[in-house]
Amino acid sequence: MHYLAKVQTALCDKCIVALYLKFRKWNMSKYNVAVLGPIPRDHITTHHGEVIEKYGCAMHTAIGLSKLLEGRGQVHLVSHVRKQDIEEIKAILADFPNINTEFIRCEADQGDVIRLRFVDQNNRIEKQTGFMNPIVPRDLEGLMHCNAFVCVPISDYEVPLHTLQHIKANSTGVVIFDAHGPTNTVTTLGDRILKFWIDRDEWLPYIDVLKMNLEESNCCWFDKEIDETKLKPFDENDISHLPAFAAHAIGNGLKSLIVTLDANGSAVFYEDKDDVHQQLVKAIRVEHVVDTTGCGDSFAGGLGFGLLDRKDDYVRAVKFANALGAQRTQGRTFAVFKSLEETEEQIIQEYGTL
Repeated sequence: MHYLAKVQTALCDKCIVALYLKFRKWNMSKYNVAVLGPIPRDHITTHHGEVIEKYGCAMHTAIGLSKLLEGRGQVHLVSHVRKQDIEEIKAILADFPNINTEFIRCEADQGDVIRLRFVDQNNRIEKQTGFMNPIVPRDLEGLMHCNAFVCVPISDYEVPLHTLQHIKANSTGVVIFDAHGPTNTVTTLGDRILKFWIDRDEWLPYIDVLKMNLEESNCCWFDKEIDETKLKPFDENDISHLPAFAAHAIGNGLKSLIVTLDANGSAVFYEDKDDVHQQLVKAIRVEHVVDTTGCGDSFAGGLGFGLLDRKDDYVRAVKFANALGAQRTQGRTFAVFKSLEETEEQIIQEYGTL
């Protein structure tokens, strides 16, 4: 009898797990995520000297998300591209049936064209010679039901403030915004360069989660009047400004600030009991880095997924973000992205828990 009781208990446990997985799959089938950003035609020279030509940015975000949402939800990719690129872009995305491509438009025949030359694993020189039309409210008609809006602009004109204001006024979906856009601009010589995000406080009330790297964070926190003698390249290891910047941003409407620190992981800030909580989430280790292009865009997609069913669990969301960023480094193609089950296993192996 004791043996039979154990068998029955084991079977009950398996039934509970099966029911939970079935419920989770049904529960997530309602999810819709909009990804807003360019699909640049990239010409990349890696730090190994290899040349890669592919479509990037929002493609990484959307495809990484689509793998996690396979059988559970839909990704709506919103972008403007060149007429010569749209057929190839849609052919690539046809391999991912839960990506809706009807919001990718080419009527204006304008899209980003970029050349990247990596000087080391994380730093690159950028040239831009093609420019997409900004994504404006009329481009989002029919998408206000989305549970999340993942905005991944790479230049300051691509997802304007009035578009975020429109989303906030008409949707309850969480807004995730990559500061790479407003902290980068393009000169008349095609050089992509950093700039201060001067009107930052106008944007903060319309963003739920603001994601950036350490260099971009320095573009967001500056003195009211800068001593000319202090105008110099940013210290790539200095994180001393982050707590003050996070407190300011959260005090102005942001729910969470997430700053990626390369191999050191991510600094996560959010309000907790009328105070700003800070937590460091370590990076997921990878054996060999093949290509880091699109890691930040993939990271943003992981954030979007992680916040779908737990809107205020930012640490958990960063684990999914780190997983997608790590997956992105492992090859040249979109085949690097894993299913939800494989990604969860990757997270558990690294962190011990989801």
